[in-house]
Amino acid sequence: MQPEVKQRIDAQIRENPVLLYMKGTEMLPRCGFSAATVETLHTAGATGRIHAIDVLADPELWQAIREYSDWPTIPQLYIGGEFIGGCDITRELSESGELQTKIEAALETADAGAGE
Repeated sequence: MQPEVKQRIDAQIRENPVLLYMKGTEMLPRCGFSAATVETLHTAGATGRIHAIDVLADPELWQAIREYSDWPTIPQLYIGGEFIGGCDITRELSESGELQTKIEAALETADAGAGE
């Protein structure tokens, strides 16, 4: 992975409390797993707060993010700088209530930091 691509990913993760690397966009997902992850995030309270990045528009990023996370599939979710996983893990966390808790904490931290 090129150092500048790693730096870009680091910045994206640091700057966005709910970050989703996906195929397509939040409004127009281009695969079922990306669509299901977006729907799960909306249900958990992240509507309007998801920063989605379309890996189909950037093949270098698509390869780099899989190397960065050591996770082979897309979508990939980061909340509060923490790698969460893909669609199945997101759904499991949603069912247990953990996803909403993580999202709320990340958004509160981001909102508090923005007010400084």
